[in-house]
Amino acid sequence: MGVSVGKAWSLGMLSTNLALLPNNKKKHVCSQQQRKTITISWSLVCGFMLFILGLISLLTGHMLSDLEWYSHRLVHPNFYSRLDGHYRAPIDIWKSKLSKYYYGCSDRGRDYAPAVPEQMSNGYLLIAASGGLNQQRTGITDAVVVARILNATLVVPELDHHSFWKDDSDFINIFDVDWFISYLAKDVTIVKRVPDKVMRSMEKPPYTMRVPRKSEPDYYLDQVLPILLRRQVVQLTKFDFRLANHLDDELQKLRCRVNFHALRFTKPIQELGQTIVMRMQKMAHRFIAVHLRFEPDMLAFSSCYFGGGDKERNELGEIRKRWTTLPDLSADGERKRGKCPLTPHEVGLMLRALGFTNDTYLYVASGEIYGGDETMQPLKDLFPNIYTKEMLADDELKPFLPFSSRLAAIDYIVCDESDVFVTNNNGNMAKILAGRRRYMGHKRTIRPNAKKLSTLFAGRHQMDWHTFSKKVKACQRGFLGEPDEMRPGRDYQEFPSSCICERQYVNEEPDTKNDT
Repeated sequence: MGVSVGKAWSLGMLSTNLALLPNNKKKHVCSQQQRKTITISWSLVCGFMLFILGLISLLTGHMLSDLEWYSHRLVHPNFYSRLDGHYRAPIDIWKSKLSKYYYGCSDRGRDYAPAVPEQMSNGYLLIAASGGLNQQRTGITDAVVVARILNATLVVPELDHHSFWKDDSDFINIFDVDWFISYLAKDVTIVKRVPDKVMRSMEKPPYTMRVPRKSEPDYYLDQVLPILLRRQVVQLTKFDFRLANHLDDELQKLRCRVNFHALRFTKPIQELGQTIVMRMQKMAHRFIAVHLRFEPDMLAFSSCYFGGGDKERNELGEIRKRWTTLPDLSADGERKRGKCPLTPHEVGLMLRALGFTNDTYLYVASGEIYGGDETMQPLKDLFPNIYTKEMLADDELKPFLPFSSRLAAIDYIVCDESDVFVTNNNGNMAKILAGRRRYMGHKRTIRPNAKKLSTLFAGRHQMDWHTFSKKVKACQRGFLGEPDEMRPGRDYQEFPSSCICERQYVNEEPDTKNDT
């Protein structure tokens, strides 16, 4: 029963033939047959698994990264043990049901060597970070790791005063420098300046160089270390994204310790940021922070078109002239590729379609909105309770107004403390906050699936609201900050997989929130 006629016949013939053989021959034939069966079975299983993985990869368009993710699941099954079957379950739009199972874990390993003392280090490393606040934050994080790789003493990094934002704030004006030095004392020796006696002993000024983007640790050991040993002091300029994404786990955990713990804002910035958070929480039990990123420079850089006619094309075209190397891209093509930020109205439609009601409180983190009140009005119609830092801290904000990086730091704090964070692009602040919120227990973070949503928005008038809402929810599966969205091997800022662990035991509590 359950065996085909052909198989039964084959087994019968094998039994008959075996019966005619001596015992030692029987054993030999049987063992041969078993080995062949096992070999064929494993070949079929492996081939079938590879076929399935290949099919999945082709469908998603991310063959290498998905294979890496699935292999990670096989190697570390516990991390994903609670995810199976969750993908199609109803989603709580305010909080991931799985967030309680995960936490940030960036402690040093048992064999982690202590920091090299200043007198025994290979020299002093000067770093000039570039860009705005969050780009500089990335540079500072990598500077610590590079100093660790080189066994160098790190001098507190210099911040860029000449970027698009033209903020003359120094490190000490934005970050708590004493906390930064003390927190990382076991990792890297950090000083505020090169000692005078070292500077006086140098025959030449500090050697200045720029390393290629995303350089591997071996590059620093081969190309930078010999110069450091010879010259005592080396300065690395325009230091942004100059270290590879993929490092060993100990160095990745060091990145997490720097970014999520050591880089603490100064007391005045912290206090005002927390004051705004408390004022939002006083008005509403929970709130959404939206990083609109709909400033003129962002729109010009994107090469996208947002329906403003010749006026928009001329204005954004003038701004685009600031970047002489920008390619001439098709606005329609960029939108279809999901490279265009959503308009404030589209952000509002997405949130309402996901299930957030019109009495939800929104904190908008943004600079100058292109189009001003006219652009913002459709979002305000959908969510009347909209607030900004300017509305919540008028007089208290005045000392910070001349400094764009300090204003960005205040927005960073409020976005980090929000119940839901919505990002409208995949820039530096979006990635860093998304990674931090994963590290802090996968707090709900929504990133628009712009590629699919663009088609939906274009045809939304051809469908009723229920259908539109259902389609938006389907589009956003996988873009809500759930643990199963983690992609080890991708950008470490957004996916700090080396620094996230699973809790084995959690006290289960009844969930009283409504699902969508």
